[in-house]
Amino acid sequence: MAAVALANGVNANLLRNWVVGRGVGAGVSAPRQQSTAAKEEFIALPMRGTAAPAGEIRIELRRGATTVSIAWPASSSAQCAAWLREWLG
Repeated sequence: MAAVALANGVNANLLRNWVVGRGVGAGVSAPRQQSTAAKEEFIALPMRGTAAPAGEIRIELRRGATTVSIAWPASSSAQCAAWLREWLG
């Protein structure tokens, strides 16, 4: 759940509250009861950032007032992950 929240820029506790509020638990969703006044609909949310060109990993790291932007070839994703673990560790 934390990974999904992080990937979508949502606080993990907020996501958990939404899931619990919908009656979802242990991977099994509770039966939904819909009032005649309420109607489910898709709401498009704006995405932050821009898409990276195909075959490229883009990372933006912020620490205080400092921002570092990195572009890494997707073909070297394992090296990118190792570098990122080392840098953050």
